[in-house]
Amino acid sequence: MAKQEDLFKNVVSHAKEYGFIFPSSEVYDGLSAVYDYAQNGVELKKNIREYWWKSMVQMNDNIVGLDAAILMHPTTWKASGHVDAFNDPLIDNKDSKKRYRADVLVEDFAEKIHQKAQKEIDKAKARFGDAFNEQEFITTNARVVEYLAKEKEIRERLGRSLGAGDLEDVKALIEELEIADPETGSRNWTDVKQFNLMFGTKLGASAENAMDLYLRPETAQGIFVNFLNVQKSGRMKVPFGIAQTGKAFRNEIVARQFIFRMREFEQMEMQFFVRPGEEMQWYEHWKTTRLNWHLSLGLGKENYRFHDHEKLAHYANAAADIEFNFPFGFKELEGIHSRTDFDLKAHEQYSGRKLQYFDPELNENYVPYVVETSVGLDRMFLAVFATSLQEETLEDGSTRTVLKLPAVLAPTKATVLPLVKKDGLPEVAKKIIEDLKWDFNVAYDEKDAVGRRYRRADALGTPFCITVDHQTLEDQTVTIRHRDTMKQDRVAIADLKAIIENEVSMKNWLMKM
Repeated sequence: MAKQEDLFKNVVSHAKEYGFIFPSSEVYDGLSAVYDYAQNGVELKKNIREYWWKSMVQMNDNIVGLDAAILMHPTTWKASGHVDAFNDPLIDNKDSKKRYRADVLVEDFAEKIHQKAQKEIDKAKARFGDAFNEQEFITTNARVVEYLAKEKEIRERLGRSLGAGDLEDVKALIEELEIADPETGSRNWTDVKQFNLMFGTKLGASAENAMDLYLRPETAQGIFVNFLNVQKSGRMKVPFGIAQTGKAFRNEIVARQFIFRMREFEQMEMQFFVRPGEEMQWYEHWKTTRLNWHLSLGLGKENYRFHDHEKLAHYANAAADIEFNFPFGFKELEGIHSRTDFDLKAHEQYSGRKLQYFDPELNENYVPYVVETSVGLDRMFLAVFATSLQEETLEDGSTRTVLKLPAVLAPTKATVLPLVKKDGLPEVAKKIIEDLKWDFNVAYDEKDAVGRRYRRADALGTPFCITVDHQTLEDQTVTIRHRDTMKQDRVAIADLKAIIENEVSMKNWLMKM
């Protein structure tokens, strides 16, 4: 646990030191759970968004994009259920005065039990090697069976209690499991209470006539209320999808773990409209497709797992999370939900307007069912950044800090370095910059010794360093250094674009799906 905490501190520190993420309004001591993306962070975030958009919209003939407004008519949120049901179960510790999400306390406890089981499995795997039958071990080893049964029992009881709104039983479960305040160890808890997460605001020139509005807590509803507009104007045929990226806002009382849980965050989601009765096959399709998208980035298959929901939201008939192994354990990265026809029917009811599709093949009108995929862009940023940040011991015993970002996402694709600041080398380096910047985000660095400049580029996650030296003046070749291997090759300046393109093109990365 201490090692994980140290890793997480390094992630936060590195993000600030190298211009990826700053605390918002830091000159005024900051604002809790609000962050600014700095010069390198904004590039990495943009690249993740574009990688998602290309795979989701550009590569699918039946998915189009949308950019709906943040402010929506307040009845939207009544119809969606957010006014009445968008709550978190909160619990306070009477001694520490700290506030926690009750469900997260229980889920974290269950996850620790799961990790105990995983530890036993890993030990056996190391002991038996290739002869190890993991499935047989999981079902026959008494200790593992006990751990997993206990975890399942806890998660199912929590799901039942939350689903029934039985907050007394949630507290009873916390007490029975002897869950303590993570910071102080105190078990002196208050009752569990529900807290609505929406931010309120007003629209109007005067306080007397102003309309009460909400900052949207999710981007999905902008898609649902525009369903018919998009379908008719785009002549879309079911099945089809509408994708959107954008800001959402939640008044998280328990906001922690850096950018994992923020009050202002960005979502990348797609609502896929299907015939009623076909939603489950599309649900399975998108589970597989979305996991393959994540795996294409090469962050390690072992860092992902599916978690099926015990407690379903009021709109869903199936739901699963793709969880990622963050520095603080496995947590939700993306949700895939079968939302049924709840949203469109609710907006029909509250607006008085039909939101139906005429299916020419069936010769009938119906309200489509919806399968949703929704990934947090900020969480995706954290997953990529934290996994990529590594400390390496080199052959000579020295160490280097390297940010092994997937090259396709790296903020800067190459840094061009003149060996010295004279003899015409800077001029050649800047000419290379001028040629490459039409296709890639590239940087120029002439300060310090070349070794230090390499280390700086490593820490920024730059895949290539291109060094211009005196031989360049003779034969128009340069040294290109690869970040991950530190291997150096002598190549022609004319070949640089093709070499970089081969490593960073979205096509090459997405074809791994």
